Amino acid sequence: MPNGLRLFDRLGVCDELYARGYSGGMLTVHSAAGGVVGAQDMVGWARSQTGYGYLRIKRVDLVDVLLDAVRREGIEVKFGVKVTGIEDGVVHTENGNDRADLVLGCDGIHSFVRRNVVDPECVSEYSGFAGSFSIVAASQLPPRTVDTMNGLHAMTTEEGMFMVNPCTANKDEVMWGFSREVELPGHGRDGWEETRKAEVKGFKDYLLGVLQTATGEWGSLIKDLIQNTSVVKFHPVYRLPLGGCWYKDRCLLLGDAAHAMSPHAGQGVSMALEDVFLLSRLLEDSIRPLSQVFAKYDEVRRPRVNEIYLQAADNASMRKKTGPWGLWLRETAFGTYMRFSNALGLEKWAFGQKQLVYDIDQVEL
Repeated sequence: MPNGLRLFDRLGVCDELYARGYSGGMLTVHSAAGGVVGAQDMVGWARSQTGYGYLRIKRVDLVDVLLDAVRREGIEVKFGVKVTGIEDGVVHTENGNDRADLVLGCDGIHSFVRRNVVDPECVSEYSGFAGSFSIVAASQLPPRTVDTMNGLHAMTTEEGMFMVNPCTANKDEVMWGFSREVELPGHGRDGWEETRKAEVKGFKDYLLGVLQTATGEWGSLIKDLIQNTSVVKFHPVYRLPLGGCWYKDRCLLLGDAAHAMSPHAGQGVSMALEDVFLLSRLLEDSIRPLSQVFAKYDEVRRPRVNEIYLQAADNASMRKKTGPWGLWLRETAFGTYMRFSNALGLEKWAFGQKQLVYDIDQVEL
């Protein structure tokens, strides 16, 4: 999103990200019957204000770009190091100890630093939603499918929301995803990849059944995608409850370790970037004690995080299971909003996009 891309640009890696990811920002919503409910530029106003738009990029490509940047700066990254304990600025690992003035917990939703030091009572919770997705090589699809794949396409169904868009700059890979409300799987795994033919076929048959009402060009497109899928990844969405503690002693949590939220606002990476940029500014004052740095960090970040967290939860509600009338209401709501927004020029008034122009570097400290 624009707020995150601006920060990546300040890190000097934005061009490399654009070279790998897909930057089409047009959202087209389709009905369950395959017709177009409405279309709108998701970031048009924000782009006009910031110069940055929308980018869909594979996680592996994002990580590769960031690791390359770190190596260029001569910063060593150690892999495969297991932390066994933290106390008074000393990090104990299986291979020895490291001492530091400050320990940052950037270790995700299941953070060792949070669970063992900062806030052991704060545990992840299942959001009630899960995502199934895959990436299909464009070479496996009919040419007409790739030619019509511009921007992000979404389709509402009684079971959830189906989404499709390219995920590489040259559109040689297309990602599809199906987000829905489901009970937590009995095995409780965070996510898994299914490659067994029987299981993949079973899910494909289920999804084709959900989407069978879609006709025309859109209906053919999504069926081409699903039928050419050989691997399906499943990801139950977990999050942290609001109100947890983010620091203790000389330890501070950043990103998902502090405030993991559902992905339905598209702001997960941007939230972590904003954390880092704020902390960097606060640490520029070398005489400010860590206790004051941490307190200010919490004061500035918590309202912003809470706002995006609640927005993500609200967006997720559009994936809830419903019936025919509920689906009709959703499609009508989407269509009405997009028509009025486009007709009245609500985008010019930043309607729905104010969060995207937020600049953490402009926040007064």
